[in-house]
Amino acid sequence: MPLIILAVVLFSVPVCIIILFVRTGELSTKIAALERQIAAGSGPGQEGGAALPSRPVALARDGAADRAIAPEAAGPVLTADVAPAVTTTQTPGTAALPIVSTPWRMASPQDPPTSPALPAQGPPAKPPDRWSGMADWLRATWIYVVAAASLGLAGIFFVQYGMERGLLPPGLRVLAAILFGLALIGAGEWIRRRFGDEGLTSTIHLPSVFSGAGLVSIFAAVLAARQLYGLVSAEVAFAGHLATAALAVVLGWFYGPLLAGVGLIGAALSPFIVAGGSEAAPWLYAYFALIAAVGLGIDAVRRWGWVSVLALALGYGMSILSHAGGAGELGWVTALLVLAIMAVVLPRLALIPSHPGPYTAQWILRRTEGDAPSMPVRLAFGAGLVTSLCLVALSWSPMDMPILVPVALTLLALAYLLWADRAEGLSDLCLLPAVGFVVILVVEALNRGALFLEIAAQTVAGRPPEDSLPLSISLLVGLAVAMSAAAARRALQPREDRALDLGLGLMSVLVAPLAVAILELLWAPARIIGTYPWALHILGVAALATALATRFAKADAGNMQRAAHAILAALSLIALALFLLTTATALTLALGVLVVVAAALDRRFGLPEMGLFIQLAVAVTTWRLLVDPGVAWALDGPIVAVLLAFGGVIAALDVAWQRIRAQERTLTLAVLESAAAGLSAVFANVLLTRWMIPEVQAGLPVSHWQVTLSALPWLVLMLAQLYRAEAGGTLRKLRQGVAIIAAAFAALFLLAAVVPMNPLFASGPPDRADLVTGPLLLDSLFLAYAVPALILLAARARLPRLAAPVRAGFLTVGAALLGVYAGLEIRRFWQGDWLGVPGVGQGELYTYTLAMMALGAGLLYQAIRRRSDLIRRIAMIVIGLTIAKVFFLDAAGLTGLTRVFSFLGLGLALAGLALLNRWAGKAADREGSGS
Repeated sequence: MPLIILAVVLFSVPVCIIILFVRTGELSTKIAALERQIAAGSGPGQEGGAALPSRPVALARDGAADRAIAPEAAGPVLTADVAPAVTTTQTPGTAALPIVSTPWRMASPQDPPTSPALPAQGPPAKPPDRWSGMADWLRATWIYVVAAASLGLAGIFFVQYGMERGLLPPGLRVLAAILFGLALIGAGEWIRRRFGDEGLTSTIHLPSVFSGAGLVSIFAAVLAARQLYGLVSAEVAFAGHLATAALAVVLGWFYGPLLAGVGLIGAALSPFIVAGGSEAAPWLYAYFALIAAVGLGIDAVRRWGWVSVLALALGYGMSILSHAGGAGELGWVTALLVLAIMAVVLPRLALIPSHPGPYTAQWILRRTEGDAPSMPVRLAFGAGLVTSLCLVALSWSPMDMPILVPVALTLLALAYLLWADRAEGLSDLCLLPAVGFVVILVVEALNRGALFLEIAAQTVAGRPPEDSLPLSISLLVGLAVAMSAAAARRALQPREDRALDLGLGLMSVLVAPLAVAILELLWAPARIIGTYPWALHILGVAALATALATRFAKADAGNMQRAAHAILAALSLIALALFLLTTATALTLALGVLVVVAAALDRRFGLPEMGLFIQLAVAVTTWRLLVDPGVAWALDGPIVAVLLAFGGVIAALDVAWQRIRAQERTLTLAVLESAAAGLSAVFANVLLTRWMIPEVQAGLPVSHWQVTLSALPWLVLMLAQLYRAEAGGTLRKLRQGVAIIAAAFAALFLLAAVVPMNPLFASGPPDRADLVTGPLLLDSLFLAYAVPALILLAARARLPRLAAPVRAGFLTVGAALLGVYAGLEIRRFWQGDWLGVPGVGQGELYTYTLAMMALGAGLLYQAIRRRSDLIRRIAMIVIGLTIAKVFFLDAAGLTGLTRVFSFLGLGLALAGLALLNRWAGKAADREGSGS
């Protein structure tokens, strides 16, 4: 008896609701008709009364044209509930044809002129805002949504109530819920056929309320049969859901948008209501993908736009919740790929994509009105973006099969490149998974993810010799090569969009080389498969880049931009392989050869992109010659290897400079010239040091010349950066900053050589580091003080565009270092190799006086030659200091005729210098007065 009462109540409630709404709708229709007749000035039955159509006219699209059809023949239709902007075109003798502006088709300037139904008055109305329209629709239909939710929950709660009370066997509970849903669908279909569901009918939305609730009830019943009671297998449950989904799609083609929204949301929430807190099952991924397919299938015909967005949002959102609930990784990765593919296929109902342009990146860059991507293009782009982001996010979590993520991203990229190659609007979608693939490699290494740890554990040292090489590294490189090859195939297809050709060409020459570079920098693949096999992988990718350069050069017929990009990739990969396979000297020489090759390619084909590679290669070779292995190796290493490394690189830079000197490559020429000059100075310094101290060995005490030797590379680097900064460009500030840093290091070392490491200040018993070595004048003092001084003075003369303070600084420091050198050489002449001898002899003291006198005379000569009043004043200051030294220091040690002749010679010399100074001063005054 309780079962009968429950069934009667269950099936009578919707019948009563139907009767109530129908009666209310009839009264509303009569009242609305009377109001329109009164407003038109005629009563019922009078002429001129507004004849109300018994059913609204629907709109359907046949290809590119629009046509007006009756609902009986329309099948799937677009209705007034879509609220599109409708205009009409009319030709003589035909009825007005509506042109609909929807998310699928935006109004185009090429559309024929419209014939408005009413004369336009005032300024044209602005198009309605989509969000405000949606808000108005929700305010008008919220009661229907609540009603549909209540009816749908009634069927779900009926199943749960039967389970809790044990009133019906499980099979009957499921059957009752299905019958309840079919009853609701039947009621909704009866109302739709009798009174309609859209337009001006008083029963608008009611059929959608009942049919949507019925679909939710059926979805929930099939879910309960599988998840709660285990009555059917997963295959049978999915077949039931598939049949229900097909029914939902068919109903959605004839009903208003309310049914689509209610059905999708209710069906998506049903698993969480039915299953309660139980663990998510893997087959739910297929269920939620099916729900998304239902929404996309409905909207493919009705073209409301928001229904497709809702369907994809539910598909992605519910699959993410399922994965969080423990439904598994393989199912989620598969669901993400399926959702991205469905977003391409279903909106246009075509297995082979043919989406027209523009593509999304083109629209973002141009941002002009009238060229916005169509709704199918936007749906596909959004789905591809979400799928790529979800796959990248998945790599942050522990996984049982971590290789799934890069494989899935590669498959998605290949699908966009090969399967959707005819869809212009999807041309940029391949970039999303390709970028995701590169990001995955970085994230896995930095985060020490599951894939990284799995590969890192397979080192050569920890693997038995009989085991074969692991294929994980080869698989990652193969996936990247597959994407590059597919992008190249797409880039070689003839088209008129040059920007797209360049973008696809860059993708083809960047994905695989970037993947190889990231693996080398972060994954240490040589430890996994060995140095030689890994180098072969790199050379294989270089061979691919070389083949692409050949194909691009042939396809572009004169425009070598894409070929240049491929050549850059090939040269970079070859250099990377050389790093792994060659010795220090051979690698340095090989980089020099690559610089010559790049310069020759630039001269032969006019490829300015080669300048980037030349600058990078010059930086690497400079680093190797100065830092790693650097000057220390040059002092200790085999002389033949040092000669080959420095001499070969300098010769290569000179040859490259000669090759492109006729080209307009200002920055590249400046880099080559400055690097060659700087390395030549260091090379000469190295040879001089090796000739002077052939037994240089590690562990000896540091001497004055060794400190200066440490300063010279920084000094050369400073000058090279200042020279490059004169060329201007975007790197000018950066190079000036590098020059300042290098100058600080050089100044620190030179100051140490002048003060604490100066052999003049050595105390105690002399050791090897305190002695001056080498022949007089060309000795260790020359290396320590004269060489940096001459470099600074020469740089001041060769860099005329330097700022005045910098030039003055070079002159001051250079002159000071030359003074220190001259003074120490005089002391060595009198005292020998040990300069720390206490006291100063009379001959040494008088030699200083002669040197100062000669310096003053030389400065005075330069003042006259250059007509410089400043140099003349400096010369007189030096002469004054010399006089003071003679009277206060030299005179104390002179006696007899030596004193007489000394002062006689000093007086005559000073008289001559005074006369010369007076003549120079008068000449300067005459020049200043203009006489």
